[in-house]
Amino acid sequence: MDETSNNGLKTGGVSLRSRPRLRILHLGFEDPLMPGAGGGSVRTHEINKRIAALGHSVTVLTTRYPSWTARIQDRVEYVPLGFGQGRTRLGRLLGYCLRLPWETWRRQPLVDLVVEDFFAPFSSMAAPLWTGKPTIGMVQWLHAREKFREYKLPFHWIEWAAVRSHRRLIAVSKGTADQVKRLNPGAAVEVIGNGIDRRAFDVLPRLGTDVVCIGRLEFAGKGIDLLLKAWAQASKQIDGELIIAGTGPDEHRIRQEVAAQNLGDRVRLVGWVGGQEKFETLAAGRLVVIPSRAETFGLVAVEALASGTPVIAFDIPCLREVVPPGCGWVVPPFDVEALADEIVTRYNDPEVLAAAGAAGRRFAMGFDWDALASSQLEAYYSALPQPVASPQRAGSGR
Repeated sequence: MDETSNNGLKTGGVSLRSRPRLRILHLGFEDPLMPGAGGGSVRTHEINKRIAALGHSVTVLTTRYPSWTARIQDRVEYVPLGFGQGRTRLGRLLGYCLRLPWETWRRQPLVDLVVEDFFAPFSSMAAPLWTGKPTIGMVQWLHAREKFREYKLPFHWIEWAAVRSHRRLIAVSKGTADQVKRLNPGAAVEVIGNGIDRRAFDVLPRLGTDVVCIGRLEFAGKGIDLLLKAWAQASKQIDGELIIAGTGPDEHRIRQEVAAQNLGDRVRLVGWVGGQEKFETLAAGRLVVIPSRAETFGLVAVEALASGTPVIAFDIPCLREVVPPGCGWVVPPFDVEALADEIVTRYNDPEVLAAAGAAGRRFAMGFDWDALASSQLEAYYSALPQPVASPQRAGSGR
């Protein structure tokens, strides 16, 4: 057992120098370098790179995608799984699901702990049943019922059964934890949220003229259809454009809906934005609107607040946790008229917008990756039934 660590951060009141180094296998599904990758993969990397910096071994198994590469990034090893180049969503999903159990099993002797990221469309593959190691579920996605409504396939049945295979889980918000407990009342569920890139605080807030929406381009979960209906009403009473940034499966449908609503001169789709460009886009907006029907955390909301731009969202679990009074506004879920009215009301009140922007920046300061990584590492130690063996990379021997 190797008890050396790289710094003196503390977790649970105990210096990390006094803790054994772990060999962690993370079933991460989505690679953060994949174009259009969501906030879940960003969280996985931000937590893992901090844990790896403490001397722990972290290997992440992800899907393949065009231009995929096996690599070590920030001391975290990434191993893409699948067949071929993973050019389609279905191909990536099938390749990952078929390869994952075998690739996990053959690394078993080199692993102390397995972390299973939940992913679309059915959340979990019931990893505790086949990993042969202590396994924690990492719940950043829990919307199989919405995918059932979209595709008319019983993904929610798979989700229910798979979630019940877990005994320890980490959820990114209280709302998500409540959902998990309804599916699996006997599980131990800890809430450890998301942090934000500190570069969000480097941008200069300014009261722009445009309304901004950033996220996956889909109707069902992200509610872009609801936003376009609300914008058709609100745009008649305010200036500026609706800026929609992101990529996703419904981009063509969104463009069709923009044309059908005669909004071509008031809506602009700008594609995927990330890093500093994303924060500049958020800071340049007058308002950020998040029309999601379901969220597990709401990372874009916190990033918008950090950038100094107030947020309007539907009053749903998870989003109401990250859009507090004074920093933004929530409206009755999926009420298009209420959303349109709120956009118009807030857009035309610059003094309130400025105050909310300043309050939002103060609120967002609390979402710190270092503290969250320490909490997550403590959860990992708590899941171990006995002392762990000497370290060796879980990805070696490929």
